[in-house]
Amino acid sequence: MNFSLIPKPLPGEYPAYADMYIRLLPDDGRLLLHLQNNVQQVKQFIYSLPAEKLLYRYAAGKWNIKEILVHIVDDERIYAYRALRFARNDATQLPGFEQDDYVLASGASDRSLESIFEEYEAVRLSTLSLYKSFDQVSLLRSGIANNNRATVRALGYHIAGHELHHLHIIKERYC
Repeated sequence: MNFSLIPKPLPGEYPAYADMYIRLLPDDGRLLLHLQNNVQQVKQFIYSLPAEKLLYRYAAGKWNIKEILVHIVDDERIYAYRALRFARNDATQLPGFEQDDYVLASGASDRSLESIFEEYEAVRLSTLSLYKSFDQVSLLRSGIANNNRATVRALGYHIAGHELHHLHIIKERYC
């Protein structure tokens, strides 16, 4: 696929905490290609794991792999929604969300891996379609969510980097 380039956001376009996600992506402007490839990389890796690993927790109170996957989907949905609002010049400040509460209510542990990945791919296709619709002006628009200002392009990089961040954690602590 031929994707338009979306330059990496500059510091100041996103809150400081998001740097840990954004720096995981190369500075090549190929955000949409990375989003497309990341989901396949995650699926391939997760499907290579033994089934019993999917419910493993490396410490008390930590999420299992299924919960992490649903968290990635929830986070992407929320950040894509924020991107839509900001791209459309909506100046309404948006609330944050409590990720631990979302995971607790997700029922992820009781879902099949296939159903989780079906949702994962649907959300990713939606995000890709949304970002393909943005022009360069829209990508630079910004808004405030959870008391933090971010540009539309920074939110896209957050989505992709957040996914990679969790993939690295799974590889380091669950395998």
